[in-house]
Amino acid sequence: MSGAEPVDSVLPLVLEEVVFEAGGRRLLHDVAFRLEAGPVSVILGPNGSGKSLTLRLCEGLLTPTAGRVRWLGPGAHHAAHARAMVFQRPVMLRRSAAANVDYGLRLRGVARDERRARIERVLSAVGLAELAGRPARLLSVGQKQRLALARTWALEPQVLFLDEPAAALDPRACRDLEDAVRRVRDDGTKIVMTTHDLAQARRMADEVLFLDGGRLMEQTPAPEFFERPRTNEARAFLQGEILP
Repeated sequence: MSGAEPVDSVLPLVLEEVVFEAGGRRLLHDVAFRLEAGPVSVILGPNGSGKSLTLRLCEGLLTPTAGRVRWLGPGAHHAAHARAMVFQRPVMLRRSAAANVDYGLRLRGVARDERRARIERVLSAVGLAELAGRPARLLSVGQKQRLALARTWALEPQVLFLDEPAAALDPRACRDLEDAVRRVRDDGTKIVMTTHDLAQARRMADEVLFLDGGRLMEQTPAPEFFERPRTNEARAFLQGEILP
């Protein structure tokens, strides 16, 4: 985004037979997949299927009980600074929208002029330029979510994890957020997002990773998943049914 020298990619990201247990329960069962640069990867499934848990393991917020989460690209050594995450209910700092973006850039040691350029660029791209000086906590829910997206995008991550980013949004705010996510994708950032919303998955996904009961049932190109799902669980989910 800033025209800086290109850095080596941290991708692909590989999960190898990942298990996660908590409270005496196994919540993820031998989950294994590989994420490459480029396509928007949507982790889809019913509530409680393990989508958010999988995303947190990918981002490094949780450690698997068994198995491994590995970055295999030539830039894997700087993976911690090459990824970012936007949560369903992001926390806003008690300062302006622009200052919320600036905060993370200052922590990264970005020079003042470059910070200003990035702030202007990302706020404009997500449709918040006119609200740059407004206190972030006075923004609408949809505006806060776009600000959270801008705040992470300004850090120029190679991979951006989005956890049900539009779950609390009305249709108009959801569309605005999806447009902003596409701009981040078009800027070269790998998008990995969770949703249980079939319509959103159809609009956003290039590939679908379908989870059910803590198990990865399939990883499939989106058109194939929606037209010819491979598993009974995926077919039932697409038809609005619930399997025991």
